[in-house]
Amino acid sequence: MNDVLAIAALLGSGVTAGVLFAVALSVLPALFAMETGTYVYAHRLLGRNWDPTMPVIVLSSTLVEAVLAVASEGWTRALFVVAAVLLLGVSAVSHLCNVPINRRVKSVDDPQQLPADWEDPRPLWRRWHLLRTTLAVLALAVTAAGVTAL
Repeated sequence: MNDVLAIAALLGSGVTAGVLFAVALSVLPALFAMETGTYVYAHRLLGRNWDPTMPVIVLSSTLVEAVLAVASEGWTRALFVVAAVLLLGVSAVSHLCNVPINRRVKSVDDPQQLPADWEDPRPLWRRWHLLRTTLAVLALAVTAAGVTAL
């Protein structure tokens, strides 16, 4: 059973890190290159499928890491605990920082008619995104170490 959980943990943390890394490497620079109205439109389109999917992947991966921690001992347990905490960090940054920004961007009715109090959220969104990407990559590395130690 631990083998199946180990594969699930690697897959979940790998998908999480991979998606976030790809967004940081490719999507973010493209969004920064866009005129503001085009950015708002693109942001709304990009999040349409990821917004409901990524929390499921991250939280289920966190649960698998926690189960592996309970089923393990010593340093292996510690590695899975750290991986679970890192993934919880990804989730916390996403839900508390990036998601509220996403909601503000999606609340714009007409991307060509921005509200008078509009502030470009891209720099702040990028900072939070880079933090959660770092946490996700670290979670993947720690997960791999834990799986190797099983």
